Amino acid sequence: MTDRPTAGIKPRLVVLVSGGGSNLQSFIDACAEGSLNAQVAAVISNKAGVGGLDRAAQVGIPNIAIDHRAFDSREDFDKNLSELIDSFAPDLVVLAGFMRILTPDFVNHFLGKLINIHPSLLPAYPGLHTHQRAIDAGDSEAGATVHFVTPELDGGPSVLQARVPVLADDSAESLASRVLGFEHKIYTAAVQWFCQGRLCMENGNAILDGKSLPEQGVIFSD
Repeated sequence: MTDRPTAGIKPRLVVLVSGGGSNLQSFIDACAEGSLNAQVAAVISNKAGVGGLDRAAQVGIPNIAIDHRAFDSREDFDKNLSELIDSFAPDLVVLAGFMRILTPDFVNHFLGKLINIHPSLLPAYPGLHTHQRAIDAGDSEAGATVHFVTPELDGGPSVLQARVPVLADDSAESLASRVLGFEHKIYTAAVQWFCQGRLCMENGNAILDGKSLPEQGVIFSD
């Protein structure tokens, strides 16, 4: 990873995707309109032919598929992925629907410069099927959390969290749809904080404007 860019040079993002790339599109749009002071240097997927790669191609962003099935082990894939990411000299690596559990070596290589969004109110419901789990538990709220990535699955310090009510007639799909709109807002906001030099991770804590954030991070207010 590179040091923070000098003044006047936009920070470089490498975005990892496994699917349609709706969060990626929010980064592309925000960079184009100037609300995100960054440039998407590359988009990388572990699957060929996915929508996220198409979105990048449409605006001339380098887009590369590296099939995890072509490697003998998770460690070999992550080593090759790490080297590919490094070739684009990113300031921040953004996981945007990248459906792979990353090895500790990979995470530690990018520690403090690797960020993710998870569709739950962390620390609740790490892992999969978060919306259905919130409904089954009778929760009154669900949402999404932007967090730094550490070797613990979905366990890195939270940066920014959006909360939405769980309605009586919600399905996992309807709840996920409402949460997704907030994901786009909070993810670009958190990445902008990082690119402005306001956000970092120190000693396992998320730090914003020199102050350690609480367990849930900042609570988003629209």
